[in-house]
Amino acid sequence: MPAYKYDALDAAGKSRGGLVEAENAKAARAQLRGQGLVPLAVEPVSAAGGPGAAAGGFSLSRKVFSSTTLAVWTRQLAGLVGAGLPLERALTALSDEADDPRQRELVAHLRAEVNAGSPFARALGTTPREFDDVYRAVVAAGEQSGALGAVLERLADDLEERQALRGKLIGAALYPMIVSLIAVVIVIFLVSYVVPQVASVFASSKRALPTITVVMLAISSFVRSWGWLVLLALAGAFTGLQLALRNEAFRRRFDAGWLRLPLLGRLARGYNAARFAGTLAMLANAGVPILKALQAAAETLGNRAMRADAMDALVQVREGAPLASALAAKARFPGLLAMFSRLGEQTGQLPQMLDRAARQLGSEVQRRAMALATILEPLLIVAMGGVVMMIVLAVLLPIIQLNQWVK
Repeated sequence: MPAYKYDALDAAGKSRGGLVEAENAKAARAQLRGQGLVPLAVEPVSAAGGPGAAAGGFSLSRKVFSSTTLAVWTRQLAGLVGAGLPLERALTALSDEADDPRQRELVAHLRAEVNAGSPFARALGTTPREFDDVYRAVVAAGEQSGALGAVLERLADDLEERQALRGKLIGAALYPMIVSLIAVVIVIFLVSYVVPQVASVFASSKRALPTITVVMLAISSFVRSWGWLVLLALAGAFTGLQLALRNEAFRRRFDAGWLRLPLLGRLARGYNAARFAGTLAMLANAGVPILKALQAAAETLGNRAMRADAMDALVQVREGAPLASALAAKARFPGLLAMFSRLGEQTGQLPQMLDRAARQLGSEVQRRAMALATILEPLLIVAMGGVVMMIVLAVLLPIIQLNQWVK
């Protein structure tokens, strides 16, 4: 039965709200009256993006599940289903325990779809913003194999590992980004305010200022006069780049160029390859056909150039080529992935070998990211210290010259 969100008044005149399942809105109102409530508003809880989505209250704003909460929710559902609880009762328990009203409405909608006879994967398909193609494909494979609990456990593991890898990469990049931002702010403040204030003292002097001071004063004048234009140009360039990236051909060329960068390119290749291998391993282990698994795994790649290579590999596999040969023909994918794929095909353990490849690639990405962050931290500090030293010299040298002139 569909779910309805209601606002009502109880016998004491207090406002109450919640969810109720009924055949239609009229039956929902009758059910509320039977509980001694006076219904004020009864609205259907609809799928995201579908008719009546605005009434559901969770589809027109940000996503209900973040990557972290989705992993936790999947783990909870896997535990309940694995313990032998029927899916409908497991969803009911998760809906009752949800603290977020939007999450409670979403789970109630899924429960209503399951109660109406829809498979769980199809119910998840009514909310594509929350559950992507890979998630739904794994769930569908679990339902078909009769091992939904075990498949959900593997899905939760994959979500947590992916989140952990992303968190470590963000953590490695966070410190250099903060140091760079603070350095830029300090330098702009010194150049645009401190240097002119100090140098103005020597403006009336007939003596020539040191070269470094003259250069700093010129930079300061440019920043104060044209700094706003530079910021406006940077903002315009960034906006233009974002608009250009919406073009698929330009986005593919941009991503291909990004992969050719000396350090960041290798990190991007490793991260995307690890994600591709991990998704493919999870889908294959769940029993999803290899062609469908390849397509779903390719669509998870954020880099459009590597996604195009993965789709080309899919075409080759569909024509009868081994997976290892198809991947080996794509230079953007690390050779490690093709090697483990070949071992998996030869031993009949493709999912296990792909999982090992994903773990090894993920570890390599983490190691490289941490090494890059370790190198960048002292370099940024030294660079910031050098810039500040130049500014200090630009201020102090005229003072030293003035003292010498007075003596």
